[in-house]
Amino acid sequence: MARPRTQARKPAARSTMVKSKDRATSTPAARRAVLKRIRDEGVEHVLFWFTDLEGHLKSFAITPAEMEEALNDGMGFDGSSITGFNAIEESDMVAIPDPATFQLLPRPVDEHGHELGSKVARMICDVVTPDGSPYEGDPRYALRRALGRMREMGFDAFNVGPELEYFVFEDDKGTETIDEGGYFAMTAQDAATEMRNDTIAALESVGIPIEYHHHEVGPSQHEIDMRYSDALAMADHTITYRLIVKEVAAWHGYYATFMPKPLYGENGSGMHTHMSLFKNGRNQFFDRRDEHHLSKTAKSFIAGLLVHAREMSAVLAQWVNSYKRLVPGYEAPVYVAWSQRNRSALIRIPLYKPGSEQSTRAEIRCPDPACNPYLAFAALLQAGLEGIEQGYELPEPMETNLYRLTAEQRQERGIIALPGSLGEAVDELAGSALMERALGSHIFPRYVELKRRDWDEYRSQVTEWELRKYLAAL
Repeated sequence: MARPRTQARKPAARSTMVKSKDRATSTPAARRAVLKRIRDEGVEHVLFWFTDLEGHLKSFAITPAEMEEALNDGMGFDGSSITGFNAIEESDMVAIPDPATFQLLPRPVDEHGHELGSKVARMICDVVTPDGSPYEGDPRYALRRALGRMREMGFDAFNVGPELEYFVFEDDKGTETIDEGGYFAMTAQDAATEMRNDTIAALESVGIPIEYHHHEVGPSQHEIDMRYSDALAMADHTITYRLIVKEVAAWHGYYATFMPKPLYGENGSGMHTHMSLFKNGRNQFFDRRDEHHLSKTAKSFIAGLLVHAREMSAVLAQWVNSYKRLVPGYEAPVYVAWSQRNRSALIRIPLYKPGSEQSTRAEIRCPDPACNPYLAFAALLQAGLEGIEQGYELPEPMETNLYRLTAEQRQERGIIALPGSLGEAVDELAGSALMERALGSHIFPRYVELKRRDWDEYRSQVTEWELRKYLAAL
């Protein structure tokens, strides 16, 4: 697989950190196992990955000769070049690779099935400061902090299963589709079946288990679903998934995009996210005696998501384009409510099947696949834990199609809507004490600033639609 197109500035030759056991995020045995795999498998380069605040993948390469010291002490880099990281006067950062994330990256093959290119592996990094302290601006650390709060409250795992949708176009210059298939289209209508099969093989080769795949509602729109995992591993999977989907599409001569709404008049791409909390191997969301088979823990968690939905919208749907998807009529949730079967509600509870107690979960439908998964999962977990800790009460479910209710009927039932634009969402985020705690004192103000800048840039544009609508008439 080719290296990611966006890369951090060339790292410093050597970390300036004082050697300390506090820098390591792994055991000596785990680090030795990585070195052995590099030798045994003939790895020529190892990519160190992390993301900026917006979730863009950043990468630099390490040679095998440097790996032992890099595993023990990390590799320094200039954080001032990374969106949302430190200013130039305090820019020294260190990337500490997580041995649990070591994977060989898939490579394209020629017509004879021979792999092309050099053997490259990747490791996902935690970012720390030169003294070895966790860097508050690292999105992965924001998720680690949320998981720490979860453990302090007595839970063992936050399991997450996101469903990422994406479009495949002829190239990155436009939106010419490669098929006109619809939902669950059969092979004759789905030109991308072979490409999806190759994508799945590539994903599974890097340790990402896949449950199923299919054509989505829109033309040239697809979905490949990963099997659920704990939140940190799943965030790592998600950034890997997005790169591999794009790379395999490129091998086939196409362009894949996770842009939430690239086609006017068609469904956008979502990232419906399934969630549950576990303790001692048991699902804490299940209660056999409850009408909806939901425990008090589950109900308070879901209530937390509903209460704080507007506040975290700018994290789950962070782009101007995200709010072109979140409109009525295209299967995207707009109204803040929950239901067991109603897909117009923000949160859906998949129907319980006897014997499937461990599968009881809540599905939130507003995130899109262009979010930063570390921040998105952190925000969701923090909102749910807040609901549990504060004893939020879950309102009655809304089983009616919410799109068919009038504004007056929704108001009577106390149903509010998600923000209608990034500008509105950022205002909600900026006033949220919970999201400030969730993102942290470094990320929160910088993220708000970035998103406000996006919105200001967008709202000052004069679009083709406006020219067609008004130029000759006004």
